[in-house]
Amino acid sequence: MSELYCFPLKQCIGKPSLAVVKSGDGIKRGALIAAQPEDGLGANIFSSVSGKVVKVTEQEIVIEADEKQSASYVKLKKKSPIDLVKEAGLVGLGGAGFPTYAKFSKPFTGDGTVIINAAECEPILSHNIARIEKNPEQLLRGLEIAMEIAGANHGVVAIKEYHQEAIEALNNKIGNYKGMRIVPLIDMYPMGEERAIIREVFGEVLPVTALPLEANAIVINAETACRIKEAVDDKKPLIDKDMTVGGKIAGNAQDKLTQIFLDVPLGTSVKAMFERAGGVNPEYGELIMGGPFTGKRTTMEDVVVKTTGGLIAAECFPKGPEKIGLLVCACGANKERMHQLAESLGSKVVGVECCKQAKEVNGNLKCENPGRCPGQVQKVMALKKAGAQAVLIGNCTDCSNTVMSCAPKMGLPVYHCTDGALRAVNHKIVRAIKK
Repeated sequence: MSELYCFPLKQCIGKPSLAVVKSGDGIKRGALIAAQPEDGLGANIFSSVSGKVVKVTEQEIVIEADEKQSASYVKLKKKSPIDLVKEAGLVGLGGAGFPTYAKFSKPFTGDGTVIINAAECEPILSHNIARIEKNPEQLLRGLEIAMEIAGANHGVVAIKEYHQEAIEALNNKIGNYKGMRIVPLIDMYPMGEERAIIREVFGEVLPVTALPLEANAIVINAETACRIKEAVDDKKPLIDKDMTVGGKIAGNAQDKLTQIFLDVPLGTSVKAMFERAGGVNPEYGELIMGGPFTGKRTTMEDVVVKTTGGLIAAECFPKGPEKIGLLVCACGANKERMHQLAESLGSKVVGVECCKQAKEVNGNLKCENPGRCPGQVQKVMALKKAGAQAVLIGNCTDCSNTVMSCAPKMGLPVYHCTDGALRAVNHKIVRAIKK
């Protein structure tokens, strides 16, 4: 039986894409199947496989793939780099999925910097680093094109200092490119947050309402830079995605609990990806799309989309306390996700507090100074007063340290939103990471 590939019409920030195909149409890999709306933010969607359209709805397009697939694709038609980036349907491939062309809509008129976020911020995920180690010039060429589009004089690759092989690979090639440098980052979460990167590169803490442009900078994800190179030099639309798959994988050896998959066709089912990794152990707690901190619960029927960076089969949930308090952090799981986790623990939520530095911006929480915590004692005390017998936190590395300095002294066990994912790959859980 031929495999089905599903393409949701909303895969990024902005409006859903508009289908330009109908049921029964024959499709080649790389053909446009849904167009960006003319009257708003959005992105084109292309088929990652050759085959036949079998369903078109207001939410999705489903394509039955031909049994034999070719690596070739229908090439983009535009000429200029910025037009090719827009035509390719490129979006931020590390998180929210902001359309890439929009970030470059206003080129710098003076001194400007394009920063590649190669922090690989979430634990477990490692596909960005794998691509850099394999082909550092793809990243650097993508940065060069981005600098050209933005009119930037400077290019920065921000990468955690412990990724020595990737840094060495970049250092061996970066001399071939003008105006670029590497900025090493310490190993902590959320070092990949845009304003954390701006702080580390420029020594400037931007307000929670500010964009990197206020520091004369544009920040793009490492894989986004690599796909910019493909769009401009190879005329390739965004049809493939890199990702990490891991967790409770059936029959895997300890060194295979996480696996890297490069150039996965968009629209591939979650089930198919876990099967490629060896299959899921029947005893697991939940399936997560994304990373341990900010990922969302998914199902086998869901599909790989532009923003998919990871698929994790998490450890089974332990039995939680009868009453639990939630400490929500701007850098981790949101309130809805924390309630979901509390329910899976079998615990009743008796209180909800937000991290001391979390400020609401356009309906979302933003941290005043990501990764640098002033203390959470008052928040933990409030949850204790509300009747909590334990606390469930989604805090960054530093905030988790401060919670651990006080909660156990109050007789409150600490659960973390990342526990299930990290335990599934034998990763050290987030608690007191540093002294």
